[in-house]
Amino acid sequence: MKKNILFLLIMCIVASCATKTKKPEQRSKFMKGFNTYYNTLFNAKDALNSEFTSRDKGHKDNFYAPYIPILTFEDQPLGSDLGQSAAFAENSMKMAEVNRPSSDRGLPGMPPGMPGAQTTTPGKPDDLQNKGATTLEIAEAKAQKAINKYSVIRSGEEKNKKIFDAYMILVQSRIYQNKAVQALDALNYVFTHMKDDKRLPLARIYQGVAYAKIKDYHRANETFAKLKGEDINKTYAKLMSIYYSEALLDAGKTEEAAVELDRAFELNSSRKLKSRIAYLRGQVSENLGQNDKARESFTQAYKYANDFEFEVKSQIAIAKTFNGKGDYNGAKNYLEGISKKGTYGSRKNEFYYALGLMANKAGKKDEAQQFFKKSLFEKVSDPQVRGLTYYEIGKSYLEKNDYIGAGTYYDSALTVMTYEPSRILLKDQSEYIKKISKNYYLIKKNDSILSLAKMSDAQKSDFFTKYIAKLKAKEEKEEQERRRAERSKGFDGGDYSANSIFANNANSFEDFGVTTKGFYFSNTGTISKGTSSFKQVWGERALADNWRYSKKMASIEDMKNDALGVTSAPNPRRFETTYYIEQIPTDQEKLGQLKKDRDTASLGLGVMYQNYFTNTPLATKTLYDLVDVKPEEKVMLQALYEIFSMNYLKNPQASERAKQILLNDYPYTSYAEFARNPKNVSFVKSSEEVENEYKKAYALYESEKFGESKDVIEQTIQKFPKDALIPKFHLLNAFNSGKTSGKEVMILQLEQIALNYAKTPEGIKAKEMLNYLKSELSFQATDNKGNALPQQPGTSQQPVQNQNIPQNPDNTLMMQPSIQGLESEKSGKTKPKKQKDQKEQKEKVPNDIPAMPK
Repeated sequence: MKKNILFLLIMCIVASCATKTKKPEQRSKFMKGFNTYYNTLFNAKDALNSEFTSRDKGHKDNFYAPYIPILTFEDQPLGSDLGQSAAFAENSMKMAEVNRPSSDRGLPGMPPGMPGAQTTTPGKPDDLQNKGATTLEIAEAKAQKAINKYSVIRSGEEKNKKIFDAYMILVQSRIYQNKAVQALDALNYVFTHMKDDKRLPLARIYQGVAYAKIKDYHRANETFAKLKGEDINKTYAKLMSIYYSEALLDAGKTEEAAVELDRAFELNSSRKLKSRIAYLRGQVSENLGQNDKARESFTQAYKYANDFEFEVKSQIAIAKTFNGKGDYNGAKNYLEGISKKGTYGSRKNEFYYALGLMANKAGKKDEAQQFFKKSLFEKVSDPQVRGLTYYEIGKSYLEKNDYIGAGTYYDSALTVMTYEPSRILLKDQSEYIKKISKNYYLIKKNDSILSLAKMSDAQKSDFFTKYIAKLKAKEEKEEQERRRAERSKGFDGGDYSANSIFANNANSFEDFGVTTKGFYFSNTGTISKGTSSFKQVWGERALADNWRYSKKMASIEDMKNDALGVTSAPNPRRFETTYYIEQIPTDQEKLGQLKKDRDTASLGLGVMYQNYFTNTPLATKTLYDLVDVKPEEKVMLQALYEIFSMNYLKNPQASERAKQILLNDYPYTSYAEFARNPKNVSFVKSSEEVENEYKKAYALYESEKFGESKDVIEQTIQKFPKDALIPKFHLLNAFNSGKTSGKEVMILQLEQIALNYAKTPEGIKAKEMLNYLKSELSFQATDNKGNALPQQPGTSQQPVQNQNIPQNPDNTLMMQPSIQGLESEKSGKTKPKKQKDQKEQKEKVPNDIPAMPK
C-alpha cells in the first residue's frame, strides 16, 4: 500500500514538472479542458446565468400583445459535457424585444434600477469594470478569452471539447445583445472545426435563432425544418420546437406555427413551459378563428399555470373565446364563484369584464352592460382592463347610434389604457366618432326644425303641449329626488349595507401612507392623494350642499341636448307652447339653408361610415336616404358617385339604382361617364369575337352610322368588361360622341379614358387629343364630308372651344378639331385658317383612331 501511494505521488510530481516546462499549445487535452472550465469558462457561465436570472425576475408578460413569448430567462442547473450543453439549451431564454444599445447602462430592454441592471461578476476584468460593461458583455469577453487561451487545433479540428461550451456562451451573449451577425460568425467556426461533435444540433438551433433575429425567416425555418428531420437529443428537440414555432409566427406562417406549438406542448414536461405554450397556442388559434381550439388551449394554460397573474389572464382569455353556444349559466356561475375566493377577490373587476364579454357572446347585451358597469365600481387591478371595459360600454352606445355617449366612454378608455397599439387605434376611432357625431346631430336638429316648419298651427300646438307635459313630469321627479336628498343624514346617508358603494370600498377615505399622527389637511401630500382619490370615485363636483346628489360636470344627456341645440337652463316661459312656436323659422331662405346644411352633413356622414368604419351597407343606406330627399345637384351627383364607386365591384345590385340615375338624369357629367366606364384593374387577352365586334363598330363609324356604332360598342363592353380591347372601344365611342353630341361630351369621355387607362396607348392618345381640343386653334366649318362651308355674313370664326355646334338632320356641321383633324390625313379636306402654316397645323393634329392590329 505504501509503495502504491509513493508511486502515485511521484507520478503527480513528474506530471506537474512536465506541465510547467511545456508551452501552452503542447499541454494535454485533459489539462486544457480542465483549465478552460475552472479558470475562465466558469466565470462566463456565471455571468450568463446571472443575466438570465435577472431577466426572469424583471419579466412581465404583456397579455394584450398579439403573442406572448414562451421562454422567460430562467436559471437552470449546469451539468457537464452533453448535460451541460443541454442546460445551456434550457437557459436560452427568448427575449421579447431587445432594442437598447449595448452602450447603455443596465441590461438590454430593462430600465436602470431593475434587478440585474448593473450586475457585477466575480473575476470581472478591470477594463470592463471601468467601462461599466453589462453582464452580457462580460459573458462574451470571458468566453472569448477561454477560446483564445485554451483552444487546441490539430489537423483543422478542435481537440478541446470545452471550447464548444465556450462558443455556445459566446453565441448566446451576442444574440441577446442584438449582435446576431457576429453570433453567426462564431457558429461558422464550430461547424468548420467541430464537425463530429455530438452537440452540434445545439449550434444549429442557435443558428436558426440568429437568422430569425436578423429577420431572415426563410433561412431560420429552413435550418429548423432540416434539424427536425434528424434524430436529435430530446432536450434539443424541446428547445428547437419552441424556437421553431416562434420563428414561424414571426414569418407570418400562423397555421404551421400552430402545428409546431402542438409538438412543443407534447415534448416539454415543465408545467411553466406547458402553460405558456398552451396560452400562445390559444392566441394563435383565436387569430385563426378557431375559437373552440383556442378555448381548449387557454383552459390547459390555466390548468398548468404556476403564476397567479397567468391564472387570471387565462380565465379572461377563456371567457373571450366563449362561442355563445355552450353552457353560459354554468360558465357565469363558475366565474362569479372564483371571483369571490381568496386572492381572486382582488381581481374582481377583471372577472366582471370577462363575464361581460361572455354575456355579449351569448347575446345578452343588457346583462353584459351590467357586468361592465360592475367592473367599473371595483378596485382597479389592471388599467388596461379598465380601459377595455370603458371601450365595451362605448361600443354599445355606438351600436345604438349614440355617438356622444360612445365618444365619452372612448375618451375615458384612452385615459387609462396602457397598451400603446390599442390606444392608437382607439384614439383614431374616438376622433372619427367626434366627426360623425357632429354631422349626425346636425342632421337630427335640422330635420326636427324642418319637420316642425311643415306642420300646421294646430299640429305645432299639439306637439308642444305633449312636450310640455313630459317636461313637467321630469322636473317634478327631479324635485322629489332633491327633497329626498335634503332629508338624508350625514355624508353618505348611513347606508352601509352589502349593496352600498361604501361597503368594503377601497376608494373611500384612505390612509395614504401617513405614518405620523396629525391633522389630515396639514400634509400637502395627503391632500393631493385624497383629492385624486375623490375625483376617481365622484368626479368633478361643485362646492354646494348635497353635492353627492348633484350632477357631475356634464352628463351625456346634457351633451346630447347641447348638440341638438336644446338649452339646459330653465326658461320662465318653458311651459308655454307659443314660446317654442315663435322659435321655428318661417323665412324660406333660412329654411333652404337649413336643408342645404342638413344635406351636406348627410353626404359627409355616409362617406365617413365607409372611410372610417368600412360599413358599406350603412353608408349606402345613408346616401340613398339623401338621394330620396332631392338635394341640390352638386350634392346629389357626389352622393350617387359615392354609392356607385363603393358598390360596383362587390355589390353591383346596390350600385345599379345610382348608375341608372346618373345615366338618365345626368348623362353629360363626369360622374355618368365613370358609371359607364368604371376603372378596370386588369384585362384578359383579347378574344376573336371581341376583335370582330371592334371591326364591325369601326366600319359603322367610317360609314357615319355613329348611333349603330355606339350600340355595338356598349353591348360589347357590357358583355366583355375585362377584354384587352376595351380601351379601344371606349376611345372609338368618344369619337362617336363627338360626331353626335358635340365637343363637350367628347372631352368628358376622353378625360375618363385618360384617367382609367393612363398607361395604355389609348390613354396616352386621349391625353394628346385633350390638349389639342382645348387649344385656341380655330377651324373653318365643314360638312360631314369634310367640305368647306361658306361663312355666314356677319359671323366670324371663333376658337373651337367657345363655339356652339349647330345640328342639322341633313347636313351636320362638325367643327371639332378632334374629329375633322383626325380625318385630315385621309381626306385632306380640313382647312385651317391661314394665320398658321398648314403643314405646321397637320403636325399638331394627333393620329387617327387606332385601327385593329393585324
